Amino acid sequence: MEEKEYLTKERHQALSEELEHLKKVKRKEIAEKLEYAKSLGDLSENAEYHEARDMQGVLEDRIQKLESVLKNAVIVSSHHTDLVDVGSTVTVEKNGDEKTYIIVGSEESDFTAGKISMHSPFGEAIMGKKKKESFTFDAPSGPITYKVIDIK
Repeated sequence: MEEKEYLTKERHQALSEELEHLKKVKRKEIAEKLEYAKSLGDLSENAEYHEARDMQGVLEDRIQKLESVLKNAVIVSSHHTDLVDVGSTVTVEKNGDEKTYIIVGSEESDFTAGKISMHSPFGEAIMGKKKKESFTFDAPSGPITYKVIDIK
């Protein structure tokens, strides 16, 4: 059974557009490169042909990945709840330092943008927590404890 992929509506739209572009534009471009490379003759020593075949393989892998993600997508929206869940914006505190993160599915995680995967150690530890509740998870540097300050 394939795992559900949690996406915001915006991320789902972006992935759908990327998939459409890859299928309609990129496939055609690579097919044209393959045709051109074939026209150059001997395929065994044809660098252009081998490069185009490699590009085709990478493209098809990405198309397959996007189709799988979109097929298993669950659209989440920011919501107000008492418990941390996918789509929650959480403010946590550690040693007097406050940080705010958004809990997202793995396809959308981007630490630099404050989007933490629900499958990360932090994400797994905070799921289901309430305001004022503390939680600990194992980081590479050792156990870290946070306290949930706010959930939006």
